Amino acid sequence: QGDLVESGGGLVQAGDSLRLSCVASGRTFRRYAMGWFRQAPGKEREFVAAVSWNGGSTRYADSVKDRFTISRDYAKNTVFLQMNSLKPEDTAVYYCAAVVPTFWLEPTRYDYWGQGTQVTVSS
Repeated sequence: QGDLVESGGGLVQAGDSLRLSCVASGRTFRRYAMGWFRQAPGKEREFVAAVSWNGGSTRYADSVKDRFTISRDYAKNTVFLQMNSLKPEDTAVYYCAAVVPTFWLEPTRYDYWGQGTQVTVSS
């Protein structure tokens, strides 16, 4: 078993920045790919960003490309999502997730999930 715990969400204004953190414990997630997903009210959960198991590759949803950056700190067993130029449409609960490396580009295959952190962007 392993736990993923997100933090860093909050209420901000459009144009502001936030950095989300996801701390992994109880399992060595170092060899897992990590991703961030989000779910807005009344909508399905959607992929936001992913980083490969070795940190060498990243992928982003078109809606966040050039605004969000995913990174990982192996020493701290933590994954970050730096979110800049936030927009009201970024409002959602953000989830951290992990998957074996083979499936890092397949959002439906992520099988370890955190509880989520709320991000609210006001206009």
